[in-house]
Amino acid sequence: MRVLILPGNGCSNVHSSNWYGWLEKQLVKDARVDQVILKNMPDPYRARRSKWVPFIIDELMGGDINTKTIIVGHSSGAEAAMRVCEDRKLAGLVLVSACHTDLGEPNETSSGWYPPSGGPWKWQAIRENSNGNIIMLHSTDDPFIPIDEPRHVASSIGCNTVLRELHDKSHFFHPCSEITQAVIDVLEVALADSCDAF
Repeated sequence: MRVLILPGNGCSNVHSSNWYGWLEKQLVKDARVDQVILKNMPDPYRARRSKWVPFIIDELMGGDINTKTIIVGHSSGAEAAMRVCEDRKLAGLVLVSACHTDLGEPNETSSGWYPPSGGPWKWQAIRENSNGNIIMLHSTDDPFIPIDEPRHVASSIGCNTVLRELHDKSHFFHPCSEITQAVIDVLEVALADSCDAF
C-alpha cells in the first residue's frame, strides 16, 4: 500500500512545512505501508490545477495511481486529491481542511479546482473511485474555511464518508495524532477490502 501526501499551497519545502514530514516519518515505520510519497510541488503558491494534477499523476505516481494508493490531502491538497479521485480508482482518501468553493478568494478562483471555472464536482465518481473509504478532518475554529464547507463535501460524497470535527486545530498547521489515526483507519479499511477481493 502506498500513501501520497499532498500539501496545501504556500509550502516551498514540504518536508519542513506543517505536519507533512512528520506524518511521512510516522508512516514509514508502519509495516503495512510499502511507500510514502512526499515531494515539493510545482507552482507551490498558486497551486494551479493545470500544474498539480499532471505532476501528481505523472511525476509523483509514475502514471500508476491505483487501488493500492491512499491520498492524504491538506487544504489545496485535499481539493487536488478529490479531483484526482474523480478519474482514478484509489484505496481511499484522507481530506484535511477541505472545501468545495473558492470562498471568494481570487487566488483560489484562478487555481482551477472549483466550479464554475473548474467544472462541477463529480461527487458520485469520488465516492465510487474511493469505494467510499474517506475520512475528513476539520476544525471548527479554522480561520480560512468555515465548517459548512467540509460538511457539504461529506454530505455530497455520502456513503461511508466520515467527517471528524475537531475544535482547536485551526487550519491544521501542526502535527496531531488525529491525522495519523485517520490515515491508519483508511489504511485498515483498504487492506480489509483488498483481502475480501481474493
